[in-house]
Formats: sequence, C-alpha cells, structure tokens
Amino acid sequence: MTLSASEVNELKHAPAVEGVLPALLERWSARAFSDRDVSAADLARVFEAARWAASSNNEQPWRFLVGIRNSITHKKIASALAGFNQEWAPAAPVLILGMTNTRFARNGNANSYALYDLGAASSYLTLEAAALGLVTHQMAGFDHDAMRQHFDIPENYALGCVIAVGYQGEPAALANEQLRAREHAPRERKSLNELVFSAWDEPAKFG
Repeated sequence: MTLSASEVNELKHAPAVEGVLPALLERWSARAFSDRDVSAADLARVFEAARWAASSNNEQPWRFLVGIRNSITHKKIASALAGFNQEWAPAAPVLILGMTNTRFARNGNANSYALYDLGAASSYLTLEAAALGLVTHQMAGFDHDAMRQHFDIPENYALGCVIAVGYQGEPAALANEQLRAREHAPRERKSLNELVFSAWDEPAKFG
C-alpha cells in the first residue's frame, strides 16, 4: 500500500516533546519532491539561518554552491550523485553542495573543526527549511572527484554533503520500490539512555 504525501508527513513527525522546537521534530529526510519551486525569498532565509551558526574562532569556514532547477549548477551537482541518489534527487528543485575551508584564513593553520562547523551550518539550514514547510535530504553519496572537477574546488576545501531542498511530493512518484519503502518507514532514534551519559556507559538522569 502506498501512503499519500500527507500521510507520510504525519508518520515522519517525531512525537511531541514539551519545550522542544517544532522544527526539530518535523524535520525529516524526504526523497519524493514535488515540481513546486522554492521561492528566492525562502531560499535566502535558509542560507541566512546557516550564516548564523557557531564556528571555531568565528571562522565561518563553510561555503555552499546552490543549484536551482534547470541551471548548469543543478545539472552538475545532479550528475555527480551516486547510487540511488541519482534516481530521486535530481527531481528536487534545489541541490546544494556544502564544503568547508580546512585552513584558518588568518594564518593558514589547519582547522580541525571545519567539518564540524559545516555540519552545524547545514543543520541550521535544514531546520529553517522545516520551519518554512520545506523538506530536505542530506546525501553523502556522490563522486567527490567529479564534483571538484565540475566546480574547480580548491584542495583545501573538504566536501561535506549534498542537500536536496524542496516541497514534499507523492511517494508513489518514486519508481523504485525500495525507495518507496524507505519513504514509508517511521523515523527511529536511540533513547537518551543510549546517547547521554554522566560517566562512560552510565546514562545521565534527568529529573
């Protein structure tokens, strides 16, 4: 049985937790995208959110390449995707490549936290997108060498991930049965007891 987009969206929302921002619970990684375009204003807002992420020494080492549907940038990013990502991600109206400078601009020394900082900025981006009613999907599956060649990316920039952004589409539009099954699968997370400790392997207690 194929669920509708609204049914899947409801299924993917995490259970409500008092005091937790709704966008954190509503963000999920969609694979089915509609043909509706993302407005320039909303796209600017998601990058504005990313701009205000914290970073080591306020270096802000992240950089984003944004491809809008039918643009050369969108086509280049889509062509470097790998595996199943090639089947669904090109339908997203926006494809973003995140990268980060692995050296501090002020002195050229190695920045060991550059990828961490890119991750923080990317999280802000996806959460702002969720707050705007958009869906996102972050992908590690792409050809790094091809991406570097497509955009002449300097060697001191580490590539992070590709982020698809758009509006949720109908799962039935996914031709691959395995992808449809993933779209229908409920979100799962480990319990706090498995993730947060007061000492090694001793779960922290709250309240």
